[in-house]
Order: sequence, then structure tokens, then C-alpha cells
Amino acid sequence: MGDFNVPDTDWRTSASNNNRAQIFLDAIADGFLHQVVAELTRGDAILDLVLVSSEDLIEEMVVGDNLGSSDHELIQFKLNGRINKNKSATRVFDFKRADFQKLRKLVREVDWIEEFMDLKVEAAWDYFKSKLQKLSDACIPRKGKKFIGRSCRPSWMSKHLREVIKKKQKAYREWKKGGISKESYLIEVRTCRDKVRQAKNQVELDLAKGIKTNSKRFYSRINKKKTKKEEVGPLNTEDGVEVKDNLGMAQYLNKCFASVFNKTEEDLRDNGSMTNGNEDMEVDITISEVDEKLKQLHGTKSGGLDNLHPRILKELAHEIASPLARIFNESVNLGVVPYDWRIANIVPIFKKGKKSDLGNYRSVSLTSVVCKVLEKILKEKVVKDIEVNGKWDKIQHGFTKGRSCQTNLISFFEKVTDFLDKGNAVDLIYLDFSKAFDTVPQGELLVKLDKMGINRKIERWIRNWLKGRLERVLLKGELSGWREVTSGVPQGSVLGPILFNLFITDLGTKSGSVLIKFADDTKLGGIANLEKDRDILQEDLDDLVNWSNSNRMKFNSEK
Repeated sequence: MGDFNVPDTDWRTSASNNNRAQIFLDAIADGFLHQVVAELTRGDAILDLVLVSSEDLIEEMVVGDNLGSSDHELIQFKLNGRINKNKSATRVFDFKRADFQKLRKLVREVDWIEEFMDLKVEAAWDYFKSKLQKLSDACIPRKGKKFIGRSCRPSWMSKHLREVIKKKQKAYREWKKGGISKESYLIEVRTCRDKVRQAKNQVELDLAKGIKTNSKRFYSRINKKKTKKEEVGPLNTEDGVEVKDNLGMAQYLNKCFASVFNKTEEDLRDNGSMTNGNEDMEVDITISEVDEKLKQLHGTKSGGLDNLHPRILKELAHEIASPLARIFNESVNLGVVPYDWRIANIVPIFKKGKKSDLGNYRSVSLTSVVCKVLEKILKEKVVKDIEVNGKWDKIQHGFTKGRSCQTNLISFFEKVTDFLDKGNAVDLIYLDFSKAFDTVPQGELLVKLDKMGINRKIERWIRNWLKGRLERVLLKGELSGWREVTSGVPQGSVLGPILFNLFITDLGTKSGSVLIKFADDTKLGGIANLEKDRDILQEDLDDLVNWSNSNRMKFNSEK
């Protein structure tokens, strides 16, 4: 901010006929800055400028009035920014300095069979977790607070570029001393600017080409370029009170997320009443299955509350596959689910609309990565059972292998366009459940799983995995209290989406109209030439509403 004294400038086009002003404009462009003062500040010129990296940083700018005897106009504005201290980001693994070879050796030296002897599932899991944490801390240093927020060299800065910049700086000093002409100095400036721009463009091109192999780097770059970060709040309570502090927002979000749950059901108790599954068939999870799933983990993803980082699990896949396979087999066949696998941190994700509205946030669970490995194995076994029994939903395209949004659209509109080509009028109805994943009645879900002929032991494990779940909201290092999860399937889990699909398999089975599903989104369509056509469509719609009422789910009428 200040009086930069460049009067011969058209700030609407960022152009000037004055060489000195043009150098200033080039400097602003090189710094990716924006000049946001649009009104005259002295006489017929804009001399007093405010330069920002993002135009969204400035709000309610007013130019007018004077300060004391100054002949410059006063500029007043609000700076739109909040400082948020992330308490959780104080100690993270420094994988660049990790000694994974030593870690693998230490893990191989552990006699897991001896250590697990006489230990039940929960105790075996606790021992495995604490042992791996201890060995990891011995071989992988951590970044302390002093590293957080420390500036680092840009990704486009190379050794050659540093030499070019030094050459430009040297030319500047020589020009100031009179050793070279101004034109010679400007040649160095333009050369340096062009090299920097080329380097930045090349980095972005490489990121775009490598998006399939390293998507995190690409989206990290995109997020840094965003003019404004998508943050939570401030939130408005039902009483109209504004909540701004992170802890208060976390507590209120957790209360609102829990308010949509259906009540606890007696159906979740293991009463032995379900008999369609094969009760005697043992589930056999092999070491090779566990090893394969561990190697498929994304090492850059977040870990769960057990503090076992996916990068460590992936690096030690071969060494820990055997003890994990033993824990998994005993967990599934005995129906015991460790406490760590039934708790989750909830991260609120802003969707769209007003940030003060609680309904515009989606809750995503951060759960145990080890449990997700087991979920992937069980998911494959569940899918196999469903396919063998012929109970798969043929009109479901969401979270289904070989199907997508494109197959959903093509399949539906192929039938619709066929109606239209024959000269028919067609009505389409789009339906969406309210808080679909959070409101699935778990008792009804388990009854449907039993009817589908899923392995009884896997069914019992799912029951105990859903029973007694707890969650809390994590917001910029602040944690809310724990709340019990009495309904729904966890968003962010592996089994959650497929369990939801199985729950709504019988939705629309009586429909005589065109019906297709993509997860919780449903499309209904049919010919609407005559009143009887309208009645058929209305009957099908009524059938869908009756299903939602009997299954304790609600369609979002506002959508």
C-alpha cells in the first residue's frame, strides 16, 4: 500500500505509455499481484495503490475524505482474513529421512506368533498397534513445530534459474554504479522474466501430465492458486447466535450431524434370529490378500485415530501381512471388532451455498486405515456372495464396478430418447434422499443382508462394526466431544457405499416406468401422453415414497 506515484497508467487495462510506469506494471505482473483501487486519489490520477495477491482479500473499499492537510484522498477498506492455528499439525513424520530398511529389519525380528499367544482380538490389535508405533518412532524422525510454516524454495526454482536471477541482480548493481547502460540492464530483466515464466509453465505442464500418477501434487498446486480457501463458518445457530471460534463450531457441527440419526434399534443385538446365511462357513483371509491390499494403499492419505500412517503400512506390507491376517481372521470369525475400528474423526466438507448454514456441510469420516484394508477384503467377499445369489441391483450405477455417471446417463436417456423419437411426451422426476448415508436404519439393513444370503460371520462382523460407533468433529486442531452413531453407514469407509446400495436394492422393484439409480440419486421417467400415463407415473412415484416411509428414509422435497 502507498503512494507509488505512477500517474500515467490505465488500471483498467494495466497499460501505460510511460517506460517507468511500464517497468512497475511488469513487476506487478511478475509478482502475480492485483491493484484494487479504482477511484482517483489525487487530482485526476490514481497515485495511492493497494496491491494484493487475491482480490477477495479486500472488502468494502471507500475512497474519499482527507487526513489532516494531505491533498490525497483517504482509502478505507476491510482486510478479509482470519488466522487459524492448526494444533494438530505440530508433529508429522519426515519420510524423506526415514530408514525403512532398518524398520523392516526390526519388524521381521518380532515373533508375532509368540507375542499373540493367548491374546484375544482386542489385545492382539493393541499390541500390534503399539509395537509398530514404537518401531516407527525409532526409525522415522518427525518434523517439529519449527518446520511448520517455514518458507521453502519454489518447485520451479532450479540451479540454472538461480544463476539467471543472480545475473540480473548483478546487472542492476552495475547499472546503478554506471557501469552498464539501462538498456543492457533491461535486457537481463526481460531474459530473467522469460526464463522464470517458462519454468513455471513447465512445472504446471508436468503436473497436468502426471495427474494420474500423483494427483495430490496437482491438486495441491490448484489449492495454492485459489484466491480464497473454502473454510468453515462462521455458523448461525437455530437461535440466530453466530459461532466463530473453532471449538464452538466443532461442537455445534457435531450436535447437528448427530441430530439426523435415527434412534438406536434393538435389531442390532446378536440374537441369532438370522438364519439365511451360512453359519458354519469360516472366513479365510490369506496373507497374500492382506499383502496385496497393503501395497495398494495411497501413502499420502490421512491416517485414522490409531496413528498408523498408510505410508508406513504400505512400506511394511510384506512384513506385517502375516500378523494382520491373523488379527483379521479372528476378528471376522469371532465377530469381535476392536474399539479403534469403531471410532472416527469427522471432517466437515463445505458443499455450496451459505457457509453459515449447517445443511451445506457434508460429514466425512477419518477411520482406521488398517480397518479399511479389512473392509476391502470383506467387500470383495460380499460382492461375490451377492453375484452368486443373483441379488445384485441391475439398475444401480453408483459405487459399482464397471459402471459410472456416464453409464447411468446413457442407459437412462437411451430409453427416454427412444420414447421421444416415437413422438411421445415424456415426464422425468429426479429424487434425492436427505442425509442418505447418515439415516440408513441399521437394523433394517442387517435384515436385508441376511435375506441376500451373505456369509453369516461377515454379517455378524458388520453388525458389530456398526454397533457402538462413536464420532467427533475435527476442525483446525480443535476436537468436539464424542457422540454415539445410532444409524447410517460411515461416509469415508469402504463398506459404507456398498452397504447403502444393498439397502436400497428393493427400491422401485414394482415400478413400471423407467427407473435408474446412482447411489442415493434416483431418476424416474415415463410416457405422459394421456391421463392414464400420468396415473401410472404417479403410482410409481407413490410406491417410491411408500418405500422411503417404511424404510425410515426421507426424500428431499426441496431438491
